[in-house]
Amino acid sequence: MNSITKNRFLSLKNYILLFVLLASVVMKAQQLPPIIPKPVDIKMLQGNFTIDGTTGIYYKATHQELKATADFLASYVKNISGFSLAINKPAKKKIQFIIEKGVPEEGYLLDVSRAAIVIKASDSKGIFYGMQSLIQTMPFVRTNAALVIPAMAVKDYPRFQWRGMMLDVSRHFFSPELVKEFIDLLAAYKMNVFHWHLVDGAGWRLEIKKYPKLTQQAAWRVDDWGKSWNWAEVEFNADRNKATYGGYYTQQQAKEIVAYAKARNITVVPEIEMPGHSEAAMAAYPELSCNPKKHFGQSGNFYASKVESNFCAGNEQSFAFLQDVLTEVMTIFPSVYIHVGGDEVDKTSWKLCAKCQARMKTEQLKDENELQSYFMQRIEKFLVSKNRKMIGWDEILEGGLAPEATVMSWRGEAGGIQAAKMGHDVIMTPGSPCYFDHYQGDPETEPLAIGGFNTLKKVYHYEPIPKELTAEEAKRVLGSQANLWTEYIPTYEQVEYMILPRMPALAEVLWSVKEQRDWQNFTERLQPHLVGFEQKGLHYSKCNFKVDIKPIVANDKLSIALETENTDAVIYYTTDGSVPSIGSIKYEKPFDVHTSMTVKAIMALHNKVMSAKPVEQSFTFNKVTGKAVQYANAFSRYYPANGANTLTDGFRGTKDIGKEWHGFSGNDMVATIDLGDTKAAISSITLGCIQNWGQWVFLPQWVKFEVSEDGINFKEVKTITNSIPAAGRDTQIKDFTAKFAEQKVKALRITAKNLGQCPAGHPGENQSSWLFVDEIMVE
Repeated sequence: MNSITKNRFLSLKNYILLFVLLASVVMKAQQLPPIIPKPVDIKMLQGNFTIDGTTGIYYKATHQELKATADFLASYVKNISGFSLAINKPAKKKIQFIIEKGVPEEGYLLDVSRAAIVIKASDSKGIFYGMQSLIQTMPFVRTNAALVIPAMAVKDYPRFQWRGMMLDVSRHFFSPELVKEFIDLLAAYKMNVFHWHLVDGAGWRLEIKKYPKLTQQAAWRVDDWGKSWNWAEVEFNADRNKATYGGYYTQQQAKEIVAYAKARNITVVPEIEMPGHSEAAMAAYPELSCNPKKHFGQSGNFYASKVESNFCAGNEQSFAFLQDVLTEVMTIFPSVYIHVGGDEVDKTSWKLCAKCQARMKTEQLKDENELQSYFMQRIEKFLVSKNRKMIGWDEILEGGLAPEATVMSWRGEAGGIQAAKMGHDVIMTPGSPCYFDHYQGDPETEPLAIGGFNTLKKVYHYEPIPKELTAEEAKRVLGSQANLWTEYIPTYEQVEYMILPRMPALAEVLWSVKEQRDWQNFTERLQPHLVGFEQKGLHYSKCNFKVDIKPIVANDKLSIALETENTDAVIYYTTDGSVPSIGSIKYEKPFDVHTSMTVKAIMALHNKVMSAKPVEQSFTFNKVTGKAVQYANAFSRYYPANGANTLTDGFRGTKDIGKEWHGFSGNDMVATIDLGDTKAAISSITLGCIQNWGQWVFLPQWVKFEVSEDGINFKEVKTITNSIPAAGRDTQIKDFTAKFAEQKVKALRITAKNLGQCPAGHPGENQSSWLFVDEIMVE
């Protein structure tokens, strides 16, 4: 190459490099800031505004309600940069807050130019939310870099008025300081309701001055929760040498938390559980139960009979007590809504109680469901007299709903749909996907959780308006919230881990325009927030970096699909049990299974392995793998596992009952499999089952195996009786296997006999038990 050609080549090369550099600068300039929730409308403009020591915050003196927001922003900038922003004092550059009519409620207009930053809203809430969007364009922690805000015009307002999170502090107590940190996380993502679950069977957490034993005794228990979180094991004790675990909030501390939340535009909704889940209250004041002589001693296990945990609905003292408690609660919490629980009431004690039965006769109530309705309507009438509104879990529908009550639908959406059609306001909070105590990733690599499976993607794709509602009925859906029950969450670090990053995902569901939500765009905007969590020392789940191994059963064949929620990821896998790497097989499409194997997989971003460790799954391959299954009784829609062919997908269930198990509530499992046109020679059939006492799941009484030569007439080859007691508390997986002389058959049928009801002494005694089954294996 001569010198002229070489120089021309270098010039062309430099030109290309310059073009690429300029293009990247332009692309970066046009890139939307990572604001979560996604604004209704955002336009990027030319230039930027730099916050420095010459910047001040300004609002009119007539709008003193903006002072708290100005102080909040000034404090944030001070913490990350060291700059002290003047407030309502002469400054070279201004960040201006303006109250202006015409902006939707809680909405805001954010305009950033080279000259100024202006936030307009019709009230202080909108100004606060505009400020939060502004903050999300800044660094998360202390920096020496310039605070450069890109020029933009943002128009924004929320879709729903109720955007909430519930924190259970009964199972595990969290200090006032940690509760404030929880509120800060909500505020950062424009959530506006903090549902505070203060009272449950595991502990009473709020000072009630008229009833001091609620905090002297019912707030403290013997520290054996790790042995069993079930409330039947709780032991309360007034002796501090024995009962050392617990705590409570004084009324002054609670008022401070309410004020702290109000400054962040968050309403604190207290929950005082009734008439069930009241073991803690009964421990302190047993005279309020149906049988005060039977239990609730101050030492030893107070819980002598599971049927004594309700407030006695026939005892006027119960209502006097609850009205006194609620009166003090209302002096602390200005929220229009007061949550009164109402869920999972075991009405056995009422059936056995003379006072309750007399009440039913006097009030002409036909059953205990109507007695619960009577109970809740009396409480609602009291709250309404104090200009408050009652809200409760969807069981308050049972026996008839109180006239003005709001329903919080947690057992799916059916209760919410029913209430909305009846003209009642509704908060949608179904267990799937709004229970954040459920697993968000592979249980083998995640902290122990109560069960279930609610991934980040599943949360993001939630739609709070059920399709069953008309446009008019849909107006009754005020919004949604996520619930964090803490049976398995003893530390605040784990609280953070369980809500991050799922809470920002739900925040976008509740704030942003439905049609504009985009999963890939959300995950892109989420990445800087994940970095921010790490920089601030917040614990969060990295389950967005995991691979899901999913079986596909079709046309009597088994295939395996590998999936990840991260759209930019590349998956690599092995099938020989070796540890995968970037040099392993790159996943392109589902692959067939013809033999038993162990699949291991990882995901990578930009050639960097992101998986903490490979996910793996062993597949069994036998004579019914991939075959279609017909059921005499449908499996529960709450436990569908991998669909109708879960029992033949080669995927064995683990101790996580929420993943690979079919569930049958109260019903037997009767499964039939046609082996095809050619008879198969078989001599062994196995059915996998699981027992999980705490989740009301029990092994079958027996399993019957039948075979057929014509697919019509079946004969029994063996029945296996279960030998494991139902009282066992440990989770156990058991294979029921029938071995017999080899036979050629066209079809087989397996019947697993449900226990029917939870056994005596169990919290669900006399209620329907669950039967869980997984793989059928035939050799």
